[in-house]
Amino acid sequence: QVQLGESGGGLVQAGGSLKLSCAASGFSFRDYAMAWFRQAPGKEREFVAAINWSGGRTFYSDSVKGRFTISRDNTGNTVSLQMNSLKPEDTAVYYCAAGRVAVTTRNYDYWGQGTQVTVSS
Repeated sequence: QVQLGESGGGLVQAGGSLKLSCAASGFSFRDYAMAWFRQAPGKEREFVAAINWSGGRTFYSDSVKGRFTISRDNTGNTVSLQMNSLKPEDTAVYYCAAGRVAVTTRNYDYWGQGTQVTVSS
């Protein structure tokens, strides 16, 4: 049974930092690319960051480039998203996803339930 469990969300002031984690199980983690998406109220789910199977390649949306860092631990089957210099517009539910290829579209095989991130001004 595939499981992706996000944690680390919460309430933070603008300019602050949060680190999200996603624990994976039920599939061969090291064979999959991992990604983070987010969805704000009334908006479509959007790509945030992705990392290939080895961790050697990363991809970011323009809105988070330079502020967020995605990383993975293939021993511990986890993927993380370090978020710095947070802005109110980063407020959203953040989702972890797994797929065969690191892409910026929503074409991923498995999804987590999401974790809420709220940035106050």
